[in-house]
Amino acid sequence: MEANKTILSLVQQYMNAAKLMEKDSSVIVGFSGGADSVALLHILTQLGYTCVAAHCNFHLRGEESVRDENFARDFCLGLNIPFHLIEFQTEEYAKEKNVSIEMAARELRYTWFEELSIQLDIPYVAIAHHKDDSVETVLLNLIRGTGIRGLTGIPNKNRKIIRPLLCISRAQVLSYIEETGLNYVVDSTNNEDEYTRNKIRLNIIPLLETINPSVKESINKTSEHLRQVSSIYMEYMDDAKSKIFIDNKINIEELKKWAEPESILFEILSPYGFNGDTVIQMFNSLDSLSGKTFYSDSYVAVKDREAIILQQRNNIVQCSYRIDSATQQLSEPIQLQIERINPSEDLRIEKDRNISYFDADKVQYPLILRRWESGDWFIPFGMKGRKKISDYFSDNKFSLFDKQNTWILCSGSNVLWIVGHRSDNRFKITSETEEVIRLTLKRNEAIRL
Repeated sequence: MEANKTILSLVQQYMNAAKLMEKDSSVIVGFSGGADSVALLHILTQLGYTCVAAHCNFHLRGEESVRDENFARDFCLGLNIPFHLIEFQTEEYAKEKNVSIEMAARELRYTWFEELSIQLDIPYVAIAHHKDDSVETVLLNLIRGTGIRGLTGIPNKNRKIIRPLLCISRAQVLSYIEETGLNYVVDSTNNEDEYTRNKIRLNIIPLLETINPSVKESINKTSEHLRQVSSIYMEYMDDAKSKIFIDNKINIEELKKWAEPESILFEILSPYGFNGDTVIQMFNSLDSLSGKTFYSDSYVAVKDREAIILQQRNNIVQCSYRIDSATQQLSEPIQLQIERINPSEDLRIEKDRNISYFDADKVQYPLILRRWESGDWFIPFGMKGRKKISDYFSDNKFSLFDKQNTWILCSGSNVLWIVGHRSDNRFKITSETEEVIRLTLKRNEAIRL
């Protein structure tokens, strides 16, 4: 039992040094019933922490999933620990979200932990990752391609999530279980190499151990060194990003002024789902013509003249809205005020591109608010000749996103107003105008789509 006292002491010292949680705090423990989570729950209770167990049934292994649920419930009952259960249809979720089973289970698990933390008013959620898990994560990230943070292993704290066992190995976990006489369940899929992490655990690490029997300890030490270097690295990156990445635009000339601009570009874009290969392609396109487009699952980045512009993919929409003659206020997709006023000698025409005036008798209802289309043209106010809207965009240096976020207001088949930019000369008010329509775009309240 002396070995177990050592492990208890190691975990407590680690938690204190890393300031993972206060001694008098309650903690939710992610509890699968496997050896790691059994050890974690038992260790925390032995150290005097108030624990609540949270078990996820992902319904991926038939009767084995039911067995795990029953074991987890009975184990907690034996220790008088509150037990919370949730069931997921993981395969259906994975298909719906178009993600792997591993990713689906992870998203479902951590989302529920967050919800349970709020519901129970418990500020911490403990997960049973240990040193070996961190080694696997480093190798997994290295294989997939990563920045410096991907080589620092699993963090011991991330918002509400804490990992008290990162100071001990899988062997120490099993030693603790054996000496304490604790039971646990075994996930049969842990011995299959179908999943990438299992391939690393079952095949790659044993091969590396033939070269260096202490390879796991070596990788952990290297990760710790990189974690220290990473704090300095991130200070530099944060400074660079504050000057380069403003209002979802990456200033290309400013980016080039900094040392290692490709790394800076990766740090800016990786949180938005862009992988290393895509960032390299983007970096190599900095001096190319405008218009190159790059995608992640949720974002699109476009190389413009002087910037790379970032925007959510689901924000780019094509749609139209009818505006009837009785409408006085439009609330979506933009805030537009519509007024009918009588012209008079003291009618004050405001020189503001967000306000436009039209002869009511020349306007045909319903008005249509829509996105611009190829072939659209208008006669710019103050001019006589027609101009393609695409040429107007080019002349005024509209970026791709500027074009996508610009609305066109039409009267019948004719463009009435490039909203917030330029009106059509055919609808201008004259000395013969009997009624004026004034349109006011409230930009600060506009919904950006």
